[in-house]
Amino acid sequence: MSLLARFRRVRAAIRAFGLCPLGRAVLGVLVVMALTASDSSACGRDSDCVIGERSYRIILPPGAGSDHPVGAIVFVHGYRGNAAGVVGNPELAALAPVLGVALIAAQAAGPEWNIPHVPSDDALPGVDELAYFDALAADLADRFHIDTGRIMVTGFSSGAMMVWHLACHRGDVFAGFAPMSGTFWVPLPDSCPAPAGTLIHYHGRDDPVVPLHGRPIKDGRQGDVGEALALVSGSEGFRAEPVAADGDLDCVRHAGETTRLIELCLFTGAHDLRPANIARAARLIGIAARDD
Repeated sequence: MSLLARFRRVRAAIRAFGLCPLGRAVLGVLVVMALTASDSSACGRDSDCVIGERSYRIILPPGAGSDHPVGAIVFVHGYRGNAAGVVGNPELAALAPVLGVALIAAQAAGPEWNIPHVPSDDALPGVDELAYFDALAADLADRFHIDTGRIMVTGFSSGAMMVWHLACHRGDVFAGFAPMSGTFWVPLPDSCPAPAGTLIHYHGRDDPVVPLHGRPIKDGRQGDVGEALALVSGSEGFRAEPVAADGDLDCVRHAGETTRLIELCLFTGAHDLRPANIARAARLIGIAARDD
């Protein structure tokens, strides 16, 4: 029912109460405000969920609700991407029902994520990405009853750069991270205030857009994946230990602390987004409700 149709019904009901004209007017305004607020809070795959001046989109799996909290995959889009494109990707959208988790599409404030050392003409003064993701996590819990202990963050290309930034500064907030084909901008942080306990990085061996060792972009430079892994692994650095082959993935894990999972998985290919790798990470991190 449209807002106008609902207003007409409410107006008829107010008249039936026999209030004075002023009372009817005040009650009518209050009801319309409530209806409008209700409409603006409705969001999902086809409309933005607004948090302050920012937004995101969401696809919920069947059965999700306050009596059945679910985990979530937060996907961070690449350069000049958007949340609508993420939820409109059939392979990404399928992750929600297949894994039994919500798919969250984060939305940058501009064409690029505003993280340290991003090329200067893409930087947005005053945009705080960490605050945005803090607000996003809180809104997911309040609005959709998402289980905040089962949220992983993944992203592709420059979206993966944002994921690495979160893995360094919010590693204790999210269950795990799965950056794909991207890492920090140079210079890398000297240290990570809150390093991720679980991080799985995927990268094509022959990626010309974001090579494993990075390349210059405008007045910035992409970081080296090996250096990023060493940073997040701690004082010992990343000590690679092979793991069993998984399809065409060639993976090694950090042989340090047994309570952490830091993994690098390479595949034969270029700058490729592979949703199957996200599903694999979700299962390893432990947020998936289903294992189809």
